[in-house]
Amino acid sequence: MPGSLEPLDVGVQVPYHFRCPISLELMRDPVTVSTGQTYDRISIESWVATGNTTCPVTRVPLSDFNLIPNHTLRRLIQEWCVANRSFGVERIPTPKQPADPAVVRSLLNQASSETNPLHSRLSALRRLRGLARDSDKNRSVISTHNAREILLSVLFSDSNSSELSHESLAILAMLPLSESESVFVASDSDRVAYLVSLLFHSSIDVRVNSAAVIEIVVAGTRSPESRAEISNAEEIFDGIIGILNYPLAYPRALKVGIKALFALCLVKQYRHKAVTAGAVEALIDRLPDFEKCDAERALATVELLCRIQSGCAAFAAHALTVPLLVKIILKISDRATEYAAGALLSLCSASEQCQREAVAAGVLTQLLLLVQSDCTERAKRKAQMLLKLLRDSWPDESVGNSGDFACSDVVPF
Repeated sequence: MPGSLEPLDVGVQVPYHFRCPISLELMRDPVTVSTGQTYDRISIESWVATGNTTCPVTRVPLSDFNLIPNHTLRRLIQEWCVANRSFGVERIPTPKQPADPAVVRSLLNQASSETNPLHSRLSALRRLRGLARDSDKNRSVISTHNAREILLSVLFSDSNSSELSHESLAILAMLPLSESESVFVASDSDRVAYLVSLLFHSSIDVRVNSAAVIEIVVAGTRSPESRAEISNAEEIFDGIIGILNYPLAYPRALKVGIKALFALCLVKQYRHKAVTAGAVEALIDRLPDFEKCDAERALATVELLCRIQSGCAAFAAHALTVPLLVKIILKISDRATEYAAGALLSLCSASEQCQREAVAAGVLTQLLLLVQSDCTERAKRKAQMLLKLLRDSWPDESVGNSGDFACSDVVPF
C-alpha cells in the first residue's frame, strides 16, 4: 500500500506509482508487460531470466515477453526528479532502447549479402557496431541471430575488402565466441595468420580489435593443441607487445593487450617467444599504468614468465623488477600480492643478486605483514617460502623477530 512506503530522504516522498513493484525503487526505464503492468526494465528482465513466466503483480501468465517502453511514465518521473532537485534528487537519464530484433536480422542480412553494394554492406555493419557499443542487451540480441557466424564469414571471406573486414572485426571484438566458432578460427593457420597481420595495421583500433578477437578465440578454445598453434603463430607476440608499447594514452590498448598476452602465455612451451619479443620490458615499464584488474593480470603474466629460465633471467636483469614487485605487495589486491610474491620467489630462488635487491627494497617488512594479513593462503605460503629462502640475508635482529612465523614449516605448492 502507498502508505507503507518510506520516504527516500527527509522532505521528499517518491510517489508509489513511480516505484517498481518488484524493487520498490524509483523506476529508471519503465516498461509495460502483456498484462498492462509496468515495471523497471532491469527488474522485470531479472524476474523473467530466473524462470518466472507470470506477471509479478497479477500472477497472470505472460502471453509474451515483449517489453513496451512506457515513455509517458518515464517523462513524468523525469519531471518529478527536476521538480525535487532541491532535495538532492537527480534527473534519471533517458534510456537507450534495446535493439529491435527485426532490425538486427535485417542488418545482418544486408551485411552478409554479397550481391549488395559495398556501401550498403558497410552501412549495415556500422549500424550493428553502434548498436553493439550501446549496451550488453544489444550485444545479446545481436549474438542470438547467428551474428557471430555471419561476421566471421565476412571477416575472412571478404579480406580483400579491408573496410568490411575491419568493421566485422570491430563487432566480433565485443562478442564472446562459442567453442565451435573459436575452433573455426584456431584450426585454420591462414585465419590465424590474417588476424596476426592485423596486429601490425596502421590503425591502432584495428590492431586492438584483432588482439581482442585473438584473446576471445584462445579463451573459447578448450583444446591445448589449438591454443598452442595460436601461441606459436609467427610474430603474434611481437604484435601483442607492440600494442602494450603503444606510445600514446589509450587505455583500451593496455587492457586488451595484457588480456591477450596473458592468454597466450598460458601455453608454457612458447613463453620464451614472449620473452624474446620484449614482454619483460613492456610488463615492467607499463605496470604502473594498469588499472586494478589489469594489474592483476599483468602480475600473473610476470609470474608465469618467471617460471621459465629465459624469463626469470630477463626479469632479474631489469633494474626495476625486484623493487617494483616488493612495493606492490599488499598495495593493489590479494591476487596481485600473491602473484608478486610468487614472482619474487622464482627470482630469488634463481639469483642471489635478486635476494640482495629484495632485502634492500624492504621485502622483510612486506613479507612479515603479509603472513599476518587476511591475504590468500597461497600468498602466505609463498611469503613463508621466500622468508625461509632469504633467512640468511636478514640482519641478525630481523631474523630474531621473524622466528614466530614458522618459516621452516612451509607447505610446498
